[in-house]
Amino acid sequence: MAKTTNWRRLDNSAKIFPIASSKKYSSVFRLSAVLKEKINRDILKKAVDRVLENLPSFKVKLKKGAFWYYFEENNKDIIIEEEKDYPCKYIEPSTNNDYLFKVTFFEYKINLDIFHSLTDGNSGIIFLREIVYTYIELAHPEDFSKKLRLERKLSNNTEDDYLKNYDKKSKGARSGKKAYVLRGKILPLAAIGVTHVNMNLKDLKEKAKEKGVTVTQYLTAVIIYAIYNSNYKKYKGKKPIKVCIPVDLRKYFKSETVSNFFSYITVQADMNTKMLQTFEGMLKFVKQDFEKMLTKEEISKTMSANVKLGNNAFIKSIPLFLKLIIVKLSYIEIRKYTTTTFSNIGRIGIIGEYQKYINKFLMLIAPETVEKIKCSACSFENILVFTFTSTLQSTEVEQEFCKKIKEEGIEISVEGNGVHDFIP
Repeated sequence: MAKTTNWRRLDNSAKIFPIASSKKYSSVFRLSAVLKEKINRDILKKAVDRVLENLPSFKVKLKKGAFWYYFEENNKDIIIEEEKDYPCKYIEPSTNNDYLFKVTFFEYKINLDIFHSLTDGNSGIIFLREIVYTYIELAHPEDFSKKLRLERKLSNNTEDDYLKNYDKKSKGARSGKKAYVLRGKILPLAAIGVTHVNMNLKDLKEKAKEKGVTVTQYLTAVIIYAIYNSNYKKYKGKKPIKVCIPVDLRKYFKSETVSNFFSYITVQADMNTKMLQTFEGMLKFVKQDFEKMLTKEEISKTMSANVKLGNNAFIKSIPLFLKLIIVKLSYIEIRKYTTTTFSNIGRIGIIGEYQKYINKFLMLIAPETVEKIKCSACSFENILVFTFTSTLQSTEVEQEFCKKIKEEGIEISVEGNGVHDFIP
């Protein structure tokens, strides 16, 4: 009797990534935990194996169907290696035992690179956090009981919550104007420069409150300010600076899925507008744009438009080999509508008993041909780490960003991956 193979469909967002992705556009993001002790590879391997037993939704490989890709159970051994490559690189299935995530380590740091088809940043944090918890338990068995582990309830719900929550009658908004594209010489040999800006979270929150904005709104305004005063002015930009902000849909719709469930808003800053000639004006503009777009009704419009496109009978009927051509061409065009992406996954909550072993968390997003710089942030205790990932040789945007943050009276320190010789 033939063995039954477990498989499942990709969620509505996940469908696009395998078709659109390549070595130049990896669709990979990285989540890292920096501990206060050096990482032991053997313990990390045991931790990941144990977590995959409890989170089987991540224990999958990608397979080609006639019309779409799909997930199939993966029973191969997970590979754990010391970090030796740039972050967010395309995950080659043949060298990774077909897994859609990659776990590496370096000194005090555990890295989890995830292909976006598998999940989004918020569920990725659940996965990383469980790896960190289990690693700490195995490294310090005397400090932890089984009871604590049993109290952590993990969801394996992989339902496509886009299909459950989209509005069939909703009409999506138009994309608007094409965006300003960052210019400058590209780093050689497919290098990615990383700049981590460590900020005092208390100072940052107080400054944002003083300005009457949220932390995400404040940092978005600083990104626009930095791009405008460095790259945009230098190259006499004319198109609007457009910042794409991913939005966790679980905040708007009841959901426990560990699959992708996010949408986005796009802040479109036309730099000829009088309001945008000062930083205070930029703050006001960003706040207004957020408040206008971050409503359940507006978020639903964007989500529903994307779901309807994926559910279109004609598109569904196109064989996969033709979809590969059509979607790749469409994505080249779509990416021209964004200057950069900024993803802030916010505070990463950790159970009290584990906090003393952890220094901080990091998030990185893969830059690509059009969006040559991408931005991300996450916070733990009183540190918010804002990260630039860049394919540009110049660090003028990063320098302008840090200069503005320091002028605002916020305490910072900067670290990099050695690609850029950058001191703010």
